[in-house]
Amino acid sequence: MNEKQHQNLEKLLKPRHLAIIGGRDAEAVAKECARIGFTGQIWPVNPKRENIGGFKCFASIEDLPEAPDAVYLAIPREAAISTVKGLAEMGASGVVCYSAGFSEIGTEGKVLEEALVSAAGDLALVGPNCYGVINYIDKIALWPFPHGGASPGYGAAIITQSGMLSSDLTMSQRSLPFAYMISVGNQSVLRLEDFIDVLCTRPEVKAIGLHIEGIKDISRFSEVALKALDAGVPIVALKTGSSKIGSELTVSHTASLSGSDDLFQALFDRLGIIRVSNPSQLLETLKFICVAGIPKGKRLVGLTCSGGGATLLADHAEKIGLEFTKPSEEITKKLTRLLHYTATVSNPLDYTTPIWGIPERVTPVFKALLTDSYDAAVFVQDYPYPELDESKPYYLSDAKSFIEASSKARIPAAICSTLPENMDQETREMLVENGVAPMQGIHEALESISAAAWYFRRSEAIRTNNVDELRVKSSSGMSFAGSVCTMFDEWEGKQLLQKFGLNVPKGLMANTAEVPELAKKLGFPVVVKMIGNNLEHKTDAGAIALNLSSCEEVEIAVDRMKKDVYLYDSKAVSEKFLVEKMLERPIAELLVNVRTDSQFGMVMTMAAGGILTELLNDAITILLPTNRNDLEYALNSLKISKLFDGFRGREKIDMEQLLTSLLDLVDGVLNEAIHIKEIEINPLFVFKENVCAVDVLMSVAS
Repeated sequence: MNEKQHQNLEKLLKPRHLAIIGGRDAEAVAKECARIGFTGQIWPVNPKRENIGGFKCFASIEDLPEAPDAVYLAIPREAAISTVKGLAEMGASGVVCYSAGFSEIGTEGKVLEEALVSAAGDLALVGPNCYGVINYIDKIALWPFPHGGASPGYGAAIITQSGMLSSDLTMSQRSLPFAYMISVGNQSVLRLEDFIDVLCTRPEVKAIGLHIEGIKDISRFSEVALKALDAGVPIVALKTGSSKIGSELTVSHTASLSGSDDLFQALFDRLGIIRVSNPSQLLETLKFICVAGIPKGKRLVGLTCSGGGATLLADHAEKIGLEFTKPSEEITKKLTRLLHYTATVSNPLDYTTPIWGIPERVTPVFKALLTDSYDAAVFVQDYPYPELDESKPYYLSDAKSFIEASSKARIPAAICSTLPENMDQETREMLVENGVAPMQGIHEALESISAAAWYFRRSEAIRTNNVDELRVKSSSGMSFAGSVCTMFDEWEGKQLLQKFGLNVPKGLMANTAEVPELAKKLGFPVVVKMIGNNLEHKTDAGAIALNLSSCEEVEIAVDRMKKDVYLYDSKAVSEKFLVEKMLERPIAELLVNVRTDSQFGMVMTMAAGGILTELLNDAITILLPTNRNDLEYALNSLKISKLFDGFRGREKIDMEQLLTSLLDLVDGVLNEAIHIKEIEINPLFVFKENVCAVDVLMSVAS
């Protein structure tokens, strides 16, 4: 998006006048604009009709009073191209191209889409093949169907790559405050990231929701995501779809551990983007952030009038790392005096039905409990069905007490129903008006609070580091497509690792006849490995022998190795052997893979190593370059990290030494003159005070 397109997009989002071009679909846009309360001018264009939606039609765009700020285009694709060209030439600002039949249908459509882009020039063009744009703040609906949603003057901006999903989200019964809804379609001109760029600086936008099928420019996306973070606008992403990892990983173990979805997860973690797994969680998370705010930690206070509700809160909170801390001794004593004798002081607190709906009894309890220091408050209430709502005043009374207590405590607060449907619209709207998030479902509520708390921690961590370092560099020139890939043997790979500053086992290369003598020279016990083509996985080929204690054992092992490898692959038999000093048992074994991805650039995958790699499927992928703090966080997210801290009385590792070695590896790969496509160390032995690369796979591109 260039500067002129940026200016035109600003006009498109808040137009003074709107041209709608087409028939039935254009009429729907006129009606939706009227319904939402658009006060600007509406100019329908249709040579065959006198009026559309109650507005007089113009025969052509040339007849319009002036160049429109916004245009909704719903005509056949060929006509759309020529019309867009005419609009660009007359100085129109922005176009929503509802017209379909472009790149989404294949080669023929792709050619037409290229023509559309050429015709658009500096127009801010949304689509094609999209629903359009709804601005809830300024009341404009460039939208071809009836839509739902409302705004109290602030809310979430949601940007989707699916038209129908965007429509579904507006129709949700969740009372999410909306600011904008944007369906981007094919993104031929304006992309997802362009809208983030513009919307994250608007004060009415409290959070941005994304539905992502794919990202065309990772570098640009990272730039605007960090801009949003700097502006204090959280991004919540629903990523759908997956694809196979590139063929370059077929040799390494990493192919089974890390795919494209893992790379997107790494991207989101790097940029402080909250990821959700379904549309409901997208809406609930956005709602909590927009209405309640961002908690500064994981300490929660919970209130229910049900022992079952308290247990449900506590159980799920424990699973996702939220903390219901016990009330202080002082507050416990105070609550004991205030509560009915049947109640037990706890957090979450079941304040029991004897005081339910009695404000003079309930309000002091709520205020007392929230006197202690917490990061967020949640209150479980399921409201009665409209025809059975004689008791609703009691629920509302306790809700008011909670609103007062949480407001005084100045912490993000939510009232959630056990079941999503058990909160009526009137109640939801009342809570939004009072700054309390109406959350639908206990699990949904807690997941949203946890996500928001994670965002706070991650955003603070990003701000303490160099933000520029977190921008994903352009992947141009990093793809090795079409290049010749050469595998280094283990000996060559280890020589390069030593240049990077990593330790490798003491060892030497030898031919068959030299192996016993060389083993004796190194000192027993030793490891012997056959080195040759197609021997990347030596254990499978029988090309490795461990813990050999004499020359005789070495000779027997070499002879057996030749026979086993011949049966595995007759062409793989070699006279070259690597003889190494046998290492002592490590504290932990890691797999470490650094590779170049054509879209994401340099990435690193870490996992449990050795024989546990496929067994545990315990892996984390991060984007490079990285910093020491993020690398340590990634390592500690592995299940195997328990071994680092002295699991079951074993020695603790020197984490700083491990981090230094991994960072040396990263620096070496990033700065090496040769084009390293992939390095995989498996296993990397982790000892108390050092690490050692026991085996390595390495491929380079030429």
